Amino acid sequence: MNPHSSLYGLMAEFATAEEILNAVRQTRQAGYRRMDAYTPYTVEGLAVELGERRTRIPSITLLAALVGAGVGYVVQYYTIGVDYPLNVGGRPYNSWPVFMPVTFEMMVLVASLGAFLGMLFLNGLPQPHHPVFNVPRFVQASQDRFFLCIEASDPQFDVPRTTEFLTSLRPHGEVLEVPREHPVKKAVEAKNHPGGLKT
Repeated sequence: MNPHSSLYGLMAEFATAEEILNAVRQTRQAGYRRMDAYTPYTVEGLAVELGERRTRIPSITLLAALVGAGVGYVVQYYTIGVDYPLNVGGRPYNSWPVFMPVTFEMMVLVASLGAFLGMLFLNGLPQPHHPVFNVPRFVQASQDRFFLCIEASDPQFDVPRTTEFLTSLRPHGEVLEVPREHPVKKAVEAKNHPGGLKT
């Protein structure tokens, strides 16, 4: 597969959740791994069929919580016990019960930020545009249609063979090509660079 190809992948459209589940299952059995499914609502079991691994968000959140709690505690201890020692009623400098509210709040704050930023990073966000948006029919993915896209980066991807395979899954309509760039944008760039675009 040419890494500079203008094709992102091939897409097939299905009418029901059962059809997309069966299609993904057969695609995995056929050896394809670089693929994704798009549905108007959550389809139970689809992530398993796609071979999605367990998310790392809980681990990131736990690590962020420990860092937040540690920083919150250390800052309080350093301020009261080291930088400006203040003895109030014979209380020890390292009076941990007093430090707990701020430690807890810092733990929650940093854990929340860690979970949010980790989700953005792991999902490749923000991503204002995705190649699948170049397919006019894809607007139905948020309404009542289900789409399976096999990406061109898959080692087994071959346009004729993959098209034939997707057709064998009996999709709704024909197999659709997914261009990397929007056709209008590409036409404008070609017009602005009559000598040809560099790849």
